Amino acid sequence: MEDSSTDHYDGGRPEPSGSLRTFGAVYQGFRENAGYTQEALAAVIRYSVHYIGSVEQGRRLPSRKFIDRSEEALGANGVLRKAAKRLSKQPGLARWFREWAELEKQAISLYTYECRLVPGLLQTEAYARTLFDNRVPLLSEEEVEIQVAARLERQRLLRDRPNTTFSFVIDEHVFLRPTGGADTVRGLIDHVLECTALRNVEVQVMPLKRGVHPGLDGPLRLLETPDNQWFGYCEGQESSQFISDPQTVSTLYMRYAKLLSQVLTPEDSGSLLKQIRGAL
Repeated sequence: MEDSSTDHYDGGRPEPSGSLRTFGAVYQGFRENAGYTQEALAAVIRYSVHYIGSVEQGRRLPSRKFIDRSEEALGANGVLRKAAKRLSKQPGLARWFREWAELEKQAISLYTYECRLVPGLLQTEAYARTLFDNRVPLLSEEEVEIQVAARLERQRLLRDRPNTTFSFVIDEHVFLRPTGGADTVRGLIDHVLECTALRNVEVQVMPLKRGVHPGLDGPLRLLETPDNQWFGYCEGQESSQFISDPQTVSTLYMRYAKLLSQVLTPEDSGSLLKQIRGAL
């Protein structure tokens, strides 16, 4: 039985888009027309009742394998596959990070470019706490603790998935900003360097002297699933996009590849981080 556990990283439930709700209604129609209950169909396609229910309610982006198995079981004659392609053209909202976090747990490759702050997977507790303490509107002390704990828990991915490739490209100025003070930044750089000791983790710095590069439109994330599907995720002020449209993902991938050709090598990046730390 295949399924994904519920995550709590963003403090909220996924917000269904119109396209997901429409797809869910179509899927439910095919299921009922084929004479299946959710329980009966779950046994046939080897996905949980909860997964099927989430798809039908428009709360989950269905995986390619789920669509393929459903097509065969429900005799959909390609209709579900065509309908699923329309989902890829709809951006998600900020709460879509829940879906991204679920995909992270399965990914075989994870690529991250950041120009605002150190990515969550590389943050120390002190650094993360500084960010949450200064969030606007202010969080309660309990909410800060919940967010910090969730972030630290998510970082287990780096060690729990040794066969997953983690690539990070981070702008140099991110490390120069005194977020939390000198001690916090020193601890952060030490932690990042420790993470690069893992065979599956690479951190590369985009130097300030590189005046123009393909990441100037903002941060981006890419991941590859075990069945070689690629997804993207981009964050902004009070909005986010979960991206599965192949053309858009391809564009983001080209930008990331160009970034990799312009950043410092992992070795030179480590040397630069040590220099920044020594100057604090």
